[in-house]
Amino acid sequence: MAFGTAAFWRRDDDKDSALRRSFRRKTRRVAARLPFAEDLLAAYYCAFDRDTPLQVKATLVGAIAYFVLPLDAIPDVLPVLGFTDDAAVLAIAIKLVASSIRPEHKKAARDALARL
Repeated sequence: MAFGTAAFWRRDDDKDSALRRSFRRKTRRVAARLPFAEDLLAAYYCAFDRDTPLQVKATLVGAIAYFVLPLDAIPDVLPVLGFTDDAAVLAIAIKLVASSIRPEHKKAARDALARL
């Protein structure tokens, strides 16, 4: 069963969230340039999985919000260095919650990247 149609994922939730819309828009725009795109998408799917514990969701949503927000420690428009701060924040968040990111989150991330 595809992740998007699994019992714990409701697509209709997507319509209301500014964070989700911003995330999708930015990911589509920059996914090819991000070496950590699969980890970012797996974190996204884990964060919005209703079986994920609240503390894990908070950690991952914070990292995703940092990726989406236009104000960064290092502006994303700078070549090579632009996404290093985003990658560092995401890496720390994933390290903290690695046991909660399940294989189906990673598979959904790979499938989403294949569609992009």
